[in-house]
Amino acid sequence: MSEVSIKAEKRTEFKKSISRQNRNKGYIPGIFYGVDEENIPILVSELSLRPIIYSTESRIINLQIEGIDKKFSCILKDVQYDPIKDKPIHFDLFGLKEGEPIEIEVTVQLTGAAIGVKSGGIVQHILHKLDIKCLPDKIPPHIDIDISNLEIGDSIKVSDLKLEDIEILNEENVAIVAVVPPAAEKAEVQEPAAEEETAAEPEVITKGKKEEEEKS
Repeated sequence: MSEVSIKAEKRTEFKKSISRQNRNKGYIPGIFYGVDEENIPILVSELSLRPIIYSTESRIINLQIEGIDKKFSCILKDVQYDPIKDKPIHFDLFGLKEGEPIEIEVTVQLTGAAIGVKSGGIVQHILHKLDIKCLPDKIPPHIDIDISNLEIGDSIKVSDLKLEDIEILNEENVAIVAVVPPAAEKAEVQEPAAEEETAAEPEVITKGKKEEEEKS
């Protein structure tokens, strides 16, 4: 698993106006959640965060906080974005402890070309990330899944994956990827049924009108 080093400052001001000023200067507020120690509010430059928050790979972060001699090993746990500007406004780092398992979300990458595509099938990537539990030194940058042998109608579920030293926390019966028939074929099958339902509805209304006329 790749590593990245970032430097941070301790936050001492927590007013919204101060946080807004820091963001305008290019610094994002966050919190480092330590292991067996107090949590530390921090401030990191957005440029330093970009390799972490805009990457599909999971990375171990070597965090250096100004005024603290030791470095902290951690992972990115969460990022909050501005809903309009789509820029980071807050982040959480989670401390790692050697020999202690960690739960983390890891990106799924598909490899190979499914043979079912040659027959007109469409690859549906359903689950883009997996929740896993493992030791910090066993965290994969991403999980690769080979889809080369998938025919139309085939799928790969969570239960099909066998990862050494890694426990997958997602439900076993959940599909990660599938090769489905072309959408055009599905539409052709569904259209006649829709037409039959449409034709049947006015028929009932007409009968009702005739009965009312006969009664009157």
